Amino acid sequence: MGRARKGRDISGWLVIDKPAGPTSTAVVNKVRWAMNAKKAGHAGTLDPDATGVLAIALGEATKTVPYITDALKAYEFTVRLGASTNTDDAEGEIIATSDLRPDDAAIKDALAAFIGDIEQVPPQFSAVKIDGERAYKRARDGEEMELAARPLFVESLLLTDRPDADHVTLEMVCGKGGYVRSIARDLGAALGCHAHVRELRRTWSGPFDVEDGLTLAQVEEMARTPELDAYLLPLETGLADLPQVSATAEGAVRLKNGNPGMVIASGVEYGDECWASFEGRAVAVGRFKAGELHPSRVFNT
Repeated sequence: MGRARKGRDISGWLVIDKPAGPTSTAVVNKVRWAMNAKKAGHAGTLDPDATGVLAIALGEATKTVPYITDALKAYEFTVRLGASTNTDDAEGEIIATSDLRPDDAAIKDALAAFIGDIEQVPPQFSAVKIDGERAYKRARDGEEMELAARPLFVESLLLTDRPDADHVTLEMVCGKGGYVRSIARDLGAALGCHAHVRELRRTWSGPFDVEDGLTLAQVEEMARTPELDAYLLPLETGLADLPQVSATAEGAVRLKNGNPGMVIASGVEYGDECWASFEGRAVAVGRFKAGELHPSRVFNT
């Protein structure tokens, strides 16, 4: 028999304004300790040097992580023109330089090619797996890899500031799986001047906004107190992008047992993915079919 996890059965979301330095996993571990929670995870990795929204799911809320991962996210980032690095950010070694500095008009024209459904090659230093091994591990050993391009939806990409000739500030809203470092690298290539990311901040992710985020210092200060618990958002927050239906009393019992249950729905069509609530709490996520919800995830709250 496996050893039981220590901690509380607590469920919900805690929004963290991640500082530069720690990994996303380190932040999850800090929050799990501070909340004395049995289970925790995050919705969308941020590189160690990146800052901003890191949404931490606790307990049953971890079952809603995929819906935040799939949601649109916004980034504000500064691109350094005139140099490429092997990591596509400021931490890497410079591998190429250029004296060319495109004007704002040229940059805005180039950005148009990165909007919509695009194909993007991940950075060499990334968590993409190659034959079961992370690409960054191979890159650290000096291996150069041909990584396959991946689809990415970019809703918008705007130039918002030009602090000086060497730097531009951009804002991007994109879907799942986007690498901001690749955007900077490919923009530099398109402009013929080389480029990499100097600073990166995620300003929102799905329903979570950086303005609502706690710092790690605040988390440590309020650790294992009711004050910290008060910042916990309900697990239903992670379902904000899905339509909601209401389970009947009998339907809620059936859904909690993993069986199709009767629901009351409005504006939902056959086959739609939605979530069912009963007495204000999430019961299950699934597909709506002929007055019933066929569950794919059940919440034990």
